[in-house]
Amino acid sequence: MIRLILSVLLILGGIILGLYVGVWWGFIGGIVQVIEAIQHQPISAIDVACGIARFLFAGTIGMIAGIFPVSIGVGILSYGKS
Repeated sequence: MIRLILSVLLILGGIILGLYVGVWWGFIGGIVQVIEAIQHQPISAIDVACGIARFLFAGTIGMIAGIFPVSIGVGILSYGKS
């Protein structure tokens, strides 16, 4: 029973972590970083480039962040079943 609860918590936590990192940190944070970099004088090209890269790779970063807890939860859930 505890294994089931732990695995479900890991899977749900991984989904939430992936969404948070992908949407909030990557997507929205990338847009904000580009806007803030453009507003400063002189414009910092490296800040604009990092913000654009963060924006473009938001889905990949979110997937990578979420896949580890989800895979551990699935592994715990399927452990011992054969």
